[in-house]
Amino acid sequence: MRRYLRLLAVQLRASALLTLQYRVDFLVDAVMSLFWTASALVPLLVLFDKRETVVGWTWPEALVVVAWFTVLKGVLDGGIQPALQSVVEHIRKGTLDFILLKPADAQFLVSTARFEIWKSADVLGGLALLAWALVELRHVPSAGAVLTTLALLVGAVTILYSLWILVVSLAFFVVKIDNLSYLFASIYDAARWPSSVFRGVLSFVFTFVIPLAVMTTYPALAILGRLGPGQAGWALLGAAVFSFVARLVWKNAIRHYTSAGG
Repeated sequence: MRRYLRLLAVQLRASALLTLQYRVDFLVDAVMSLFWTASALVPLLVLFDKRETVVGWTWPEALVVVAWFTVLKGVLDGGIQPALQSVVEHIRKGTLDFILLKPADAQFLVSTARFEIWKSADVLGGLALLAWALVELRHVPSAGAVLTTLALLVGAVTILYSLWILVVSLAFFVVKIDNLSYLFASIYDAARWPSSVFRGVLSFVFTFVIPLAVMTTYPALAILGRLGPGQAGWALLGAAVFSFVARLVWKNAIRHYTSAGG
């Protein structure tokens, strides 16, 4: 465990040094990231322009969902997607051998190969939105609500990471999966809305197949003190199942890797 923590620290330091080589670019990217975070509020402002509530959610309550969506988008774009996208290129060129031959777990190495540090601006922007929403609501969450929310956020990151592992694992069988990754990113945009907005088939898909509701709506309900312990427990169990399945699929996909000469 300690060895992998040291490896993670090395990978983070390398990514930070690479980013800080171009400090102006870093600042511009961070400012643009905050701009896009602010622009994401426009649809919400339009929706609540003449309404007090939408499907039971007030403006500041919906803002809490957007806040967690923004935090998780920062984690996805900065910590998960950059490294796992490079795996597809390694598979195409047959250069994944260099990673598989290293004396460490291949899934860990490919998952921590690259970080976009400037995307941390999204995380800070999301936390600022959360603080704004809680002030608007005049709501001070209890210690239990904060702990439950943190646990659910860990579960949400686990689900996001597992979904990306499942997408990347397809690259071992299908050469081009770019469109699939873009489709996943587009679907994730739906997580900015409270899950009760969706009805019928979409409600089922966004709860059990691609659990967007578990990623953003559940943490929002938890910090607002409206999520039961049973729902939180099932959400965390679901995250563990996603992680287990993703690990099995990755190990099976590795066995089908045939290198550049295969």
